[in-house]
Parts: sequence; structure tokens; C-alpha cells
Amino acid sequence: MAKVCQITGRKRMKGNNVAHSKLRTKRNFSLNLKNKKFWSETEQRFITLKVSCKGIREIEKNGLDATLAKARKAGFIDLV
Repeated sequence: MAKVCQITGRKRMKGNNVAHSKLRTKRNFSLNLKNKKFWSETEQRFITLKVSCKGIREIEKNGLDATLAKARKAGFIDLV
């Protein structure tokens, strides 16, 4: 699986490394992705997700079930 957050859909970004002489070379900005297990009260099981730290904060704020429903609707995740 690619380096994509399953909750927010964020991907790595591309940009330039800018030297002091203004010479530009391509570089990647990686995400801060973590494999994390969350307990689902409705399903009574652990769900493992590859999420960014922003996605973890979103789960803590809105709850796991609401956030998963939102991510499924947006097409970022498809759990069985």
C-alpha cells in the first residue's frame, strides 16, 4: 500500500530543495504516518489503520466510528 493516510487521504508532496545560491532540486515531503490499532466499540475489535498524526487527532476529536464513516464516504478507506 502506498504512503497515504487512510483517514485524511493526505499524500506526500513534491517541492524544491533551495540552496543558498537559489539552485533548485526536486525533493519529497513525506507524511508522518503511523500504523496504529484503534478499538471499535461497535464492532468489538481492533482496527489497524495507517494514519497521519493529523488523522489521529481527528479520530480523538470526532470518535472512531464517525471518522471511519466519513473516510469511507470520501473513498479513502474500505474496510470489510
